Amino acid sequence: MADFNVSITTATRRRALKSGTIAAYPQYYCEYRDLITGKRRRRAFNRKKDAEAFRNALLLKVAEGNYVDERTAPTVSKAIDHWLSTKEDSVKASTLKGYKVVVNGAIRGPLLIGTKQERADYTETGIAPKGARFLKMLGDVKLTDLTTAMIRVWHKTVIEQCGNYTANRAKSHLKSILALAEEDFGIRAPSMPTGLPRMRNKHKKAILTPEHIAKLIATAKDDPEHGLYYAFPFLAGTRPSEQLGLLWSEVDFDKNVMRICRIQERDGSLTEMTKTEAGTRDIPMGATLREMLLSWRIRCPRKGKELHRVFPGPGRLQEWPLPRLGGGGPLLYQNFRKRYWAPAFKGLGIPYVTPHSARHSFISTLQAQGIEVGLVAQIAGHANPTVTLGHYTQAVRDGSAAIEALDRAYTR
Repeated sequence: MADFNVSITTATRRRALKSGTIAAYPQYYCEYRDLITGKRRRRAFNRKKDAEAFRNALLLKVAEGNYVDERTAPTVSKAIDHWLSTKEDSVKASTLKGYKVVVNGAIRGPLLIGTKQERADYTETGIAPKGARFLKMLGDVKLTDLTTAMIRVWHKTVIEQCGNYTANRAKSHLKSILALAEEDFGIRAPSMPTGLPRMRNKHKKAILTPEHIAKLIATAKDDPEHGLYYAFPFLAGTRPSEQLGLLWSEVDFDKNVMRICRIQERDGSLTEMTKTEAGTRDIPMGATLREMLLSWRIRCPRKGKELHRVFPGPGRLQEWPLPRLGGGGPLLYQNFRKRYWAPAFKGLGIPYVTPHSARHSFISTLQAQGIEVGLVAQIAGHANPTVTLGHYTQAVRDGSAAIEALDRAYTR
């Protein structure tokens, strides 16, 4: 910093007008030696205050160690490509596709002005409808020029065109993109704007009470053919794709853990990775789940003569001692919901919730029982506890439990 100087010089520029007269006007220059290349640099300004503002900003960057050559600074578009490349081997293909739809349409741009379906078709095919109009997004902006104010204006534009959900999702991705660029390109990211609009009355996923879950699991234990299918997510906290992709080779009864390392796609095929990198994890088996799995292992349909999938298609039972016909192959998600999930709720007369809601119940109940959020995040397969707290934790007890805890604390 002691050897870095920026000098401001001035000169008079002259230009011949069409009338034949000579116009003279001052020109200001910021001159300095580039810290990276060592070459002399010169920036021209029409106003002295602009030259002084540039000099002060440049000195501040050098003092903070954030100096970069603006001519070679990457654009937001390049930062997006870099971020996407880091996701290719750490998230499943469908998740990566979702990332690309958001960052390419709402961040990189241009953004098609039209209906949601028109934008989706354009994203899928790259063919714009006749007479289409577009809005410029952040793709061509250099990272060194990106400011908090620009992000605020961009976010407002995305809200107006696509809604709060897409805008806030795009903002979350942009924050990750800029953080990675700061680490790998050495360019300081601008602060994200505060006070941005959020979705009002955000819908909370319906979850069952512990009493309802206890009733469901008690019924499942007496249902040897179907019980484990609908009780499992309440006892393990897995995503539906993780449950249907579980193989017996990943169930370790000696260590009492299940290894979650693959998912089943909608077409029944297996993908050897989880939704995110953090989703690959070991889940401990409680006594109830262990007992149900051991019992089910005896009856579970085989692939040929070998145990393969924990939750396979059922095939057809015949009277003993005739063997089961078929079964052992993939059970599609829609068939899982129709044949196993929905009938269980209808038969018990308890409120219907989705299979993914069982995961919310699992996480929220662990939190309500006092399990530290870091451990809950690890079991649930979240990259950090912020995801657990922000998206999955819901109250499973009423307010009286909190007041009773307060009374206990004050009367010790």
